[in-house]
Amino acid sequence: MGGGASEYRKRLERAAEVRSYRGAGISSEEEAALDALDAKEREKRRKVSDSARAEYLVRDAMAQGKFDDLKYAGKPIPGLGESYDPDWWVKGLLQRENISGLGPPAILLRAEDAGLDAELDAQYTEQQVRDLLTDFNRRVIDARRQLQGGPPVVTQTRDVEEQVERWRARRAARTPEVVEEPVPERSWWQRLWKGPG
Repeated sequence: MGGGASEYRKRLERAAEVRSYRGAGISSEEEAALDALDAKEREKRRKVSDSARAEYLVRDAMAQGKFDDLKYAGKPIPGLGESYDPDWWVKGLLQRENISGLGPPAILLRAEDAGLDAELDAQYTEQQVRDLLTDFNRRVIDARRQLQGGPPVVTQTRDVEEQVERWRARRAARTPEVVEEPVPERSWWQRLWKGPG
């Protein structure tokens, strides 16, 4: 294609040159000759296959360095070979922008259930833990009752009393025992200054 590319470029430059002569005050015979030459050039361009033209354009862009700083250069293209997902762009946007709180209730509740113990451990009082668990259980039951479609709700409700006991146990394991510090022995000059006792 190396010789063909330069020949193709020469033909394109010649066609541009021929078009530039138009309107420059030439005679009708010269205009007819230019029309014939232009028609000949169009016929030559029509004979050049689309693949040859595309290959020329790609090689020309490579020579100009237009492909040097591509995003996935040398890396696999993400999502290539996976089955078609009609919501691919929404999922990509959510992932790129790190948007949370959007989606079907079944998925949101499942994600919340996975981090619920850490959220419970951040609470200070037993009443806060109970309120959080009651709210979570209410939302799980509401999501089961909705008939809007989407994935089924498989998240289980949590037993409030059992979770409160587990919260207490985790809290007790986290709080360090108070270790009585030994009284430092007084130095000789402190004993002399204040006395022995």
